[in-house]
Amino acid sequence: MFVYFLRRLVYVIPVAIGVSIICFLLVHIAPGDPLTAIMPVDATQEEQMAMRSAYGLDKPLPVQYAIWIGKAAQGDLGKSIATGRPVAGEVIRAVKNSLLLAFAASVIAFPVGVFLGFLAGYYRDTLFDRFVTGLAITGVSIPNYWLGIVMVIVFSVTLGWLPAMGAGPGGSTEWAWDFEHLRFLVLPSVTLALVPIGIVARTIRALVGDIFSMDFVQALYAKGLTRFDVLRHVLRNAAPTAISVMGLQLGYLLGGSILIETVFNWPGSGFLLSNAIFQRDLPLLQGTILVLALFFVTLNLLVDVAQAAIDPRIKRS
Repeated sequence: MFVYFLRRLVYVIPVAIGVSIICFLLVHIAPGDPLTAIMPVDATQEEQMAMRSAYGLDKPLPVQYAIWIGKAAQGDLGKSIATGRPVAGEVIRAVKNSLLLAFAASVIAFPVGVFLGFLAGYYRDTLFDRFVTGLAITGVSIPNYWLGIVMVIVFSVTLGWLPAMGAGPGGSTEWAWDFEHLRFLVLPSVTLALVPIGIVARTIRALVGDIFSMDFVQALYAKGLTRFDVLRHVLRNAAPTAISVMGLQLGYLLGGSILIETVFNWPGSGFLLSNAIFQRDLPLLQGTILVLALFFVTLNLLVDVAQAAIDPRIKRS
């Protein structure tokens, strides 16, 4: 198992380097000069050159990348052009809030999706199966940002049960585990969990239905195993694929929540990324994308290791 982990870790290194190169180049491909947002209109040519030199934008792209990745490896992601604050601190604060939101959404999405998908696969081609399938398709099809707006109108504006925006009372961005802060977490986490519920439910439903139709399940019944023991074998065969899907969805919950965080004004990485795009803040944009991409790569590594621990066939292959 340790050798398999080391082999997968070696594969991750070139992927991480490639991700960093793509993150760096994608930002520079976009048209426009990021310094125009902070320089005065009447700035002289000398002032413009001094500003470009201060942020290292006067060097060739390969040199800029080498300097940037070297500092990033030491935890220095530069300073924000818009605010002048260190990018690392901004990104860490935002990622912590996004991880909290993603964790809350996954606590809702994964158990509900697995439960509904398993029952739909077990009772395949029944009325309950069609109901769960329709519910999953609806959840995947409805835009989550539109659902977020509807939930704000219903539960915040009309009923007044839950706060509409922010992460804490008075616009606070610091999280605390108390009832007041948890109320701010309900609407965005439920909205964000909608799509993963549908995807996980549909995947588990198809997987469990196919496994129950295999010959080995009939052989288990013929050997006299109880229904509980047969279900245990079915779940073990479905676990590797289920873990893979849930790992991908967890990455989506962290990196794909930009619209949800914008709708609910949640101070996470998606909201920070949105502001960096509109402000053309290159260091902040690069740092946020790099951290999210490396998190996704690390998550895939952990999913691969978890799959191998559950299914020995993966290690042998």
